[in-house]
Amino acid sequence: MRKIFTFLVATVDGYYEGPNQEFDWPYVDEEFNEFSLAQLDETDTLLFGRVTYEMMASYWPTPAANDDDPRIAVRMNEISKIVVSQTLDKADWNNTRLISDDVAGALTEIKQQPGRDIAIFGSSALTVSLLQDGLVDELRIMVNPIVLGAGKSLLATADQRVGLSLLEAKPFKSGNVLLRYEPAGRGE
Repeated sequence: MRKIFTFLVATVDGYYEGPNQEFDWPYVDEEFNEFSLAQLDETDTLLFGRVTYEMMASYWPTPAANDDDPRIAVRMNEISKIVVSQTLDKADWNNTRLISDDVAGALTEIKQQPGRDIAIFGSSALTVSLLQDGLVDELRIMVNPIVLGAGKSLLATADQRVGLSLLEAKPFKSGNVLLRYEPAGRGE
């Protein structure tokens, strides 16, 4: 069965964006980019909530994205994508499918189909919802060595406790640290 893993970027104090929705703080270098490419190679489908989808769809198909990182831009634009939204009428980014009803049922069915893993990049609220539905198999959190002091808490929409088991803590030369978790009890 395919896995769903999520990749989130956070500050040391647990925020995924600043108090004014700023996302200008993540430290991205060649090591981070190589890690990003390796993650994309594990997947054949990306999964987004509406807000992250709109942000990604407004950037990756542009000439600026191709200039900034052509290897990632090509993969982001070619890979299959799913956007979960009850407010979007259509999803126009190349190879994108919209799911608006019975999200858990639709994703359970997709997980059972042959293929590589499914990755959620960003989409904190969607991650929490799917985690609480038992659909997220792994959380990957890249902690950046910065303190914002305020902003949106990484998993603030959780309304219940979810135990996690640490799979790996991997430091990067930049000071970023990748934390990999699985929901508690999955590996037993």
